[in-house]
Amino acid sequence: MSEPEICILQPGDEAALEAFALPRIETSMFLVGNLRLSGFVDHGLPYQGTYAAAWEEGQIAGLVAHFWNRVLIFQAPAHLHTLWRAAARASRRPIGGLIGPNDQVSAAKAALEIEEARIQLDQVEKLYSLALEDLIVPAPLRSGQVRGRRMEPGDLDVVTEWNIAYSIEAIQERDGPELRQRCRAVAERNLKEKSTWVLEREGTLVACSSFNTAIAEAVQIGGVYTAPEMRRRGYARAVVASSLLDARAEGVGKAILFTGEHNIAAQRAYESLGFRHIGHYRLVLLSSPLEGVV
Repeated sequence: MSEPEICILQPGDEAALEAFALPRIETSMFLVGNLRLSGFVDHGLPYQGTYAAAWEEGQIAGLVAHFWNRVLIFQAPAHLHTLWRAAARASRRPIGGLIGPNDQVSAAKAALEIEEARIQLDQVEKLYSLALEDLIVPAPLRSGQVRGRRMEPGDLDVVTEWNIAYSIEAIQERDGPELRQRCRAVAERNLKEKSTWVLEREGTLVACSSFNTAIAEAVQIGGVYTAPEMRRRGYARAVVASSLLDARAEGVGKAILFTGEHNIAAQRAYESLGFRHIGHYRLVLLSSPLEGVV
């Protein structure tokens, strides 16, 4: 077999990327979603990235992208190490994280020999999928006991505080001005993009959920958060279901999410909505990015 051609994808390569990634959409949402939002332009703005691909017989056989937030996203069943190095070299960014199928991220992490002191989060996630026609709607949402809706401008302060709390609790971020500024920017962007839902009970906000990626074919859930004093009441599953009902009404056919393999409560909540476990994902986030590794 001849050696693959390794190159940085350019305008005109969109169809080839989608032909490779869409059949693997459960682990390719960030790649396809960011491409559709920003194309192959990379000026370091949100959603932009540099995409390295391996071509075999005129088709993409492996792909790694290095995005604006310094995270490498993997979809490389072949030529893994060549591709992440090519993406990082072309982007000229430090490496701040690794996200993708568990086996690929594990292999890249080992090759990078990351010091434990640099690791902010290293978590194997259970990957779930749901055909939205099979969504099981929680009774409190069906009855109107709680109401889900898209985030509105008046919700911005509360959602920002929840984003901060989620980042500290789930992603092990450190509180401080930089985190608060970043979470505010994310909340404002999600408001503009209509990608966050909130749940109300008797006029009080009790939970939120977002789509961290949304394309015509599927949505990917992230940032599910319930105020601590409101937990264990089914609000998380209700707000997720509300977002998925809206997505289904807009013609989306599939939902995807990942959650920590030891987070049994979350797993039970998602399985109660009809989600089924299909594999493992992995997130490695660094508190101190790696410079000059390629």
